[in-house]
Amino acid sequence: MKILVTGAKGFVGKNLCAELNNRNRERVKQQLALDVIFEYDLDTPIENLSSWCSECDFIFHLAGVNRPQHQTEFKEGNVDFTAQVLELLRKHNNKAPILLSSSIHAAKEGQPYGDTKRESEQLLFDYGQAEGVKTYVFRLANLFGKWCRPNYNSVIATFCYNAARGLPLTINDPNAEVPFVYIDDVIDHFIAALTDDLKPGEDGFYRVEPIYPVTIGRLAELLESFVASRTTLELPNLDDGFEKKLYSTYLSYLEPDRFSYNLKMHIDDRGSFTEFLRTPDRGQVSVNIAKPGIVKGNHWHHTKNEKFLVVSGKAAIRFRKIDEDEVIEYVVDGNNLRVVDIPVGYTHQIENIGDTDLVTIMWVNEPFDPDRPDTYFLPV
Repeated sequence: MKILVTGAKGFVGKNLCAELNNRNRERVKQQLALDVIFEYDLDTPIENLSSWCSECDFIFHLAGVNRPQHQTEFKEGNVDFTAQVLELLRKHNNKAPILLSSSIHAAKEGQPYGDTKRESEQLLFDYGQAEGVKTYVFRLANLFGKWCRPNYNSVIATFCYNAARGLPLTINDPNAEVPFVYIDDVIDHFIAALTDDLKPGEDGFYRVEPIYPVTIGRLAELLESFVASRTTLELPNLDDGFEKKLYSTYLSYLEPDRFSYNLKMHIDDRGSFTEFLRTPDRGQVSVNIAKPGIVKGNHWHHTKNEKFLVVSGKAAIRFRKIDEDEVIEYVVDGNNLRVVDIPVGYTHQIENIGDTDLVTIMWVNEPFDPDRPDTYFLPV
């Protein structure tokens, strides 16, 4: 299958071409048999477009104008160029299916952008009916995701860019609600069109789901929490689809010299203890380092439970039920990764019995609360 993508260097086009090339290389979807991807953009010779329109088996028509320097560019970039592509397909008698990337703004009359997108939609509908060609017209909500240009026409791209650089987020109305769709969801829907695995709405338009209605105030709060997370160590709520995707998007706007950050290490003569990640409902993860011969622990919990994973060095992890004398021992080391659960009601300790530092990843089922530590000293 030969695929033509117009607007290949734009936000949607870049993401689509990247995924099409992934599938082409890896042959993830064998039934697609992607052989060639023709990538057309502003710097591509028009002769190439004519040639590709004669060869292609499917067209993703993503090219368009939304922030022109002159009003006339709306018609030139949205209507006239769409007509040009359709005329080239007619010229070569190419009945390949065509997908048009449109916008929810096409439903609003009286705005140059929406009006010209609506004209483009009608051109495609008329073309499909006259030529007997399968057409897909997607009315997309506000897009977000990696590679979207900031300070252009995307509030999420601009806010992510600013938040990642410590710049202010300008909010005119925090209660204004905006419908968003994520770029990967868009690409999944577009690629599904290659196998005609899509159904339009009753109005004939295709839409991408899920749509996330989010207020500008909530958007800003989330981004501010992402910035603060390097200090609070709190992870986003990954059960929330929008928050999960927004966090991935935010990270893509970090400057290369800000990919890493320091953690606060609590260091003493025995070694160190460092919190790594915290969650409100799935506990926290820490790194514990103990020097040779050092014993840590000798305490028990009512409800708090832990998992220990020694990743370097050698340790003896010992338990004793608080009202019994029997001591249980597990010997573990970093050469054979093995998780040891720490049950409630058992006093426990971990001893470095090796010659090098003992490094242990520790998960506990709840973040530490100094007002309710649930930790009681008792020697094993």
